Amino acid sequence: MSRKTIQLLVILSTLSIIGIVVTQVYWVKKAFDLRARQFDQSVHISLQEVAEQIGTLNKVMVDKNPVEQLSSDYFIVNTNSTTDPVALEYYLKTAFRRHNLITDFDVGIYDCTTNKIRFGTSLSTRNDDKEPAPTASWLTTNKFPYYFSVRFPQEDSYLASQLDNWVASSLIILIAVGFFGYALWVILRQKQLHEIQKDFFNNMTHELQTPISTIKIAADVLATPQIKEQPERMKKYVKIVQQEVQRLQGQVEMVLNVARAERNALTLQIQPIDLHQLVVSIADRYDGTVRLHLNATESVVLADLTLLTSVVSNLIDNAVKYSPQNPEVSVLTENLKGALLLSVKDNGLGIEKEFQGRVFDKFYRVPTGNLHNVKGFGLGLSYVQQIIKTHGWKLELRSEAGQGSEFRVFIGK
Repeated sequence: MSRKTIQLLVILSTLSIIGIVVTQVYWVKKAFDLRARQFDQSVHISLQEVAEQIGTLNKVMVDKNPVEQLSSDYFIVNTNSTTDPVALEYYLKTAFRRHNLITDFDVGIYDCTTNKIRFGTSLSTRNDDKEPAPTASWLTTNKFPYYFSVRFPQEDSYLASQLDNWVASSLIILIAVGFFGYALWVILRQKQLHEIQKDFFNNMTHELQTPISTIKIAADVLATPQIKEQPERMKKYVKIVQQEVQRLQGQVEMVLNVARAERNALTLQIQPIDLHQLVVSIADRYDGTVRLHLNATESVVLADLTLLTSVVSNLIDNAVKYSPQNPEVSVLTENLKGALLLSVKDNGLGIEKEFQGRVFDKFYRVPTGNLHNVKGFGLGLSYVQQIIKTHGWKLELRSEAGQGSEFRVFIGK
C-alpha cells in the first residue's frame, strides 16, 4: 500500500469518525430538546389542572392560561385566591403522577403582603418524603396577587434519564469508533514499523556487504602466488583485512549492544578514565577533520571504558557523516558545576525541529529527501542515549536545519 493511499485512508477515516460523532451528538441534542418540550408541555397541562381544582375548591374563576414559565425549570400558576398548602401538595402530586412526571420538585406560595414566596417545600412523586426548601432566591412577579410557584431542581438529570436508549446507542457507537480508531492506529503503526524494519535491513545489508566485499578482494589478492614476492603490498592488504574485520566486528557488536540496552542488560565496569586521552585517540582517526578544544582542567571521569568510547566514537562519526562538504567538527570539554561537559559540534545538515524528538529512537533516520549518501543502521544515537542513561548522565541536542548540530553530554562526577 503506497504512502498516498495510507494518507487518503487516514483522512477519509478521520472524516468518517468526525461525521459519525457529530451526527450522533446532533440527534442526541434533538432528542433531549424534544424531551424538554414534552416535559414542559406535561408540566403546563398538570399545573392547568391543579389551578382549576384550586379554583373549584375556592369557588373562584380561573384564567384561561394561568400557567407561566419564567425559566426552563421554574413555573408560576395564577390562582386568583389564597391557596391551602396541604391541598396544593395533594393536587400537584396527583396531577404529576397522572402525567408520568416522576421526579422531585419544590413548591412555594406567594405572599403579596411581603412580596415573597412562603411555604417552600421539597416534594417528590417517587415517594412521600417532604422537607423544607429555601425560597429566598425564587423569582416573583407583580402580575398576580395570588399564585404558587413550582421548581424542578433536577430537570436536566430527569430529562437525561429519559434518554436511556439514546445514551446506550451513543456509548455503543463511541466504543465502535474507539475500536476502529485503535485498529487504524495499529495498522499505521505496523506500517511504520515495517518501513523502519525494511530500511534497517537495507542499511544493514549495505553496511555489512561493504567490509565483506573488501575482505574478499583482499583475500583474493593475498591468495595469489605473486603476493609473496611483494611483502609491502602483502602487508598493506593484511592491514586492510584487519581493519575491515575490526569494522565488521564493531557493527555486529553495536547491534548486539543495542539489543542488550533495550533489555536494560548493559553492565558497567566503572573505572577512572582520562576523557582527553580518549578523545584525542579517537579524533586521530579522522586525519585532522576534528578540531579539539579540551578546556577542562579536570578530565578524569568514572565510566565504563568500552561504552564511553562508543559514545565519543558515535557522536564524532555522526558529525563527520552528516557534514558532507568540508566537514568542520569540533570537540569541546569544560568543567561546569558538578559536571564535565563534552560537546561535539558540526557544520553539517542540521536537524529540523520536528525531527529532533525522534533522532534517539531506535532505527530512526532523519529524512533527507532523495539523498541517500549517508548510510548507517539508525542505531548510533539510540545506543548513545541508552549508555548515557545507564551512567546517569544527561544528553542535550541543539540543532537548526542547515546550521549544523551540537550534542552536549553532561558527565557527572
